[in-house]
Amino acid sequence: MAVVRDLRVLLRLRDFRRLLTLRLLSQGADGVYQVALATYVVFSPEKQASPAAIASAMAVLLLPYSLVGPFAGVLLDRWRRRQVFLYGNLLRVLLASATAVLMLTNAPDWLFYASALCVTAVNRFVLSGLSAALPRVVDSDRLVMANSLSPTAGTLAATLGGGLAFGVRIVASDSDAAVVLLGAALYLCAALASLRMDVQLLGPEPELVQARLSTALSGTARDLLSGVRHLASRPAAARALGAMTAMRFCYGALLVMVLMLCRYAWSSTESEGLALLGLAVGISGAGFFVSAVITPTGVGRFGAGGWITLCAGVAAVLELALGLTFAPAPILVAAFVLGLTTQGAKIATDTVIQSSVEDGFRGRIFSVYDVLFNVAFVGAAGVAALMLPPDGRSVPLVILVATLYGAVALAMTRSRRR
Repeated sequence: MAVVRDLRVLLRLRDFRRLLTLRLLSQGADGVYQVALATYVVFSPEKQASPAAIASAMAVLLLPYSLVGPFAGVLLDRWRRRQVFLYGNLLRVLLASATAVLMLTNAPDWLFYASALCVTAVNRFVLSGLSAALPRVVDSDRLVMANSLSPTAGTLAATLGGGLAFGVRIVASDSDAAVVLLGAALYLCAALASLRMDVQLLGPEPELVQARLSTALSGTARDLLSGVRHLASRPAAARALGAMTAMRFCYGALLVMVLMLCRYAWSSTESEGLALLGLAVGISGAGFFVSAVITPTGVGRFGAGGWITLCAGVAAVLELALGLTFAPAPILVAAFVLGLTTQGAKIATDTVIQSSVEDGFRGRIFSVYDVLFNVAFVGAAGVAALMLPPDGRSVPLVILVATLYGAVALAMTRSRRR
């Protein structure tokens, strides 16, 4: 098969393998850490979670990245990305350890959220940097395949990390702090893995590097404006980014719904609800894996824009048909479908941006991408909080999400015809 052949070629590339290892360790740690936070907020026996509480937690942890993200983009185009991976992961080791201490000491919620915020703020630099660095280690002919393998493998690593965290949490009750420390250990492994790559390898070009923070930040507004103008001059990239943002909104709203269904509608105990949520996350991760296999063929046949259109259309139809049952089996099937279609659209979007945006702008564009992701996710949680009843069953929310998926498919179809 062509996919298997290309995959073997990619894995023969030493620098690609090393960057992939770094991504797997880093995102695996993210999965462990994020599940530890989610279970601490939603499934702790002493906490009575509600859609509003979940939305508030997401807002506290994600909205501030709208401020961090643009600066991250500028700095990723001015700092050596290898060094960002090294020092960023070392910083997360310290911050995650601090979060574990706060969990053990029953610190005030605001202090806990502040610590968690700092850990995931650094994540903006690491994830955007990984996407910006990928074209530095593969040739343009295999960029679609690299985008199928690398980000999807990272998502699977995060899913496996989350599954590991679920397992530890179920086997050993009241172990959230231990799970966070496990994430800190994986962050340390990611930092050590970055040392295997040359400092200059991942860019940006030497003439763009500015070592001093004050120098790098002084032109932030100017650099961001030039980045937005650069994106606007690439309409295919701008359209793909808009479509992916809308699909991220849909995914976020459904995630909150599934959280509430697992917590209250499908289970009578916290441990049972946690097990169901872990199953849903795992099945969605299987959809990510299948997407990595079929997306290169789909993009080759339909084009990146056509593949995004197809993914949104399939999600619109099946999400409506399966979601309105509010039963575990159909919802789990929907989790697989949405994992497949969301990741398929993301792979295509990443490829469009990487292939049409110049290297000196990639850090900024991917940071804007990341900011839009967070804003869409938090906005979705807020909308879900307003629409969801305590048990998570909301027909209007399911219809709204299906309508948005359909609107994305229609908009992409019209733009392709023009």
